[in-house]
Amino acid sequence: MNVSSFIARRIAFNQQKSFSRFIIRLSITATVISVAVMIVTLSFVNGFEETVSGKVFSFMGHVRIQYRQPQKSSLAEEVPIEEDTAMVAAIKKMNNVRTVHPFATKNAILKTTDEIEGVLLKGLDTTYDFKILSSFLQPGGRWINYNDSTYSREIVISVYTAKQLQLKLNDRVLIYFIRPDGSLRPDKLTIVGLYKTGIEEYDKNFAIGDIKLIRKLNDWQPHEIGGYEVFLKDFKGMDAVSSAIYNSDHFSEQWETKTVKELAPNIFDWLYIIGNNGNVLIVIMVVIAAINFITCLIILVLERVRMIGLLKAVGASDWTVQRIFLYHSALITFSGILIGTAAALGLLWLQQKTGFIHLDEEAYYMSSAAVAINWWQVAAVGAGTLLLALLVLLIPSFLVKKIQPIKAIRFN
Repeated sequence: MNVSSFIARRIAFNQQKSFSRFIIRLSITATVISVAVMIVTLSFVNGFEETVSGKVFSFMGHVRIQYRQPQKSSLAEEVPIEEDTAMVAAIKKMNNVRTVHPFATKNAILKTTDEIEGVLLKGLDTTYDFKILSSFLQPGGRWINYNDSTYSREIVISVYTAKQLQLKLNDRVLIYFIRPDGSLRPDKLTIVGLYKTGIEEYDKNFAIGDIKLIRKLNDWQPHEIGGYEVFLKDFKGMDAVSSAIYNSDHFSEQWETKTVKELAPNIFDWLYIIGNNGNVLIVIMVVIAAINFITCLIILVLERVRMIGLLKAVGASDWTVQRIFLYHSALITFSGILIGTAAALGLLWLQQKTGFIHLDEEAYYMSSAAVAINWWQVAAVGAGTLLLALLVLLIPSFLVKKIQPIKAIRFN
């Protein structure tokens, strides 16, 4: 064992110019590229999924409770339901539930002297935790302040809407609502904040205001709302929580629960495609790495035929000689893994600090590529590459058994 390891190290760190030295460097480079590409791909895919899904979850919740409306669009107004404190208390006791908030929406028209823009006003109440949306609020703005006696005359609109209407913070904007009787109800609200999610569907359509205003416009009772948004600790449990709420004793037969994946399927289908593309790239890198390992070892064995014959002639077994090349290849692979991992982490760190990889925000919902490093994935790539190398390298190492000492010593 020690003899094989000693000879393998001497071969690996031999500074003498030879064709195998070039192949070793080429093999290390290929391993570096394969490992780095796999780690970077996984981190970028993780970043895309976490960032985009996080934006959707923050704006819509993980699970929504509403009056049953088949084929209802996420941009349509809700049929009112009555607040149910007993049901909310039961939901909050579920293990994965973080918080539950009431909401309601109302179509409206924002108008200035020269421009007009339609929005869906999302009404929230005093219990809403605006920390959920804090990452979207632009500098200088704030969320609405509530009034105990009447509805708040403040509104938060998107950066997109503000540009369309040429409005800025603290401007007053004329807003029109269509009342249940078909008449138009004008009002003036003060813009106290601007938000930007980067998701076109939200930025072009939503504004945020007081749920009391929506109740007044719709002639709702004080206990009526459009529905509940349920926020979870772990989004992976959406389906389970949605099913548990629907089947609970307090849940009305006229209501329904929907996960955000059901409300925004196009976004999550897109994320699924990106994830699949990442998996395809990783498979390609694994195949390239396997071919690289096999080619490298075959060349190393062929170049060392005379050495193999000499070792066999002095009594070395086939397995002893095989171990020499396995150790040699393991050293090459391990070096490639370390350098590739360091290169990948350096590139990802640079992206996190500078955001030098820019994206089209309208297409990707973010202005620069997001990075999310999962350390277990980094370790899995390194361990998987090393294991693959050792398994694949067993194949050409069997060439050693075919080499006869007399012919090998004469080999030139």
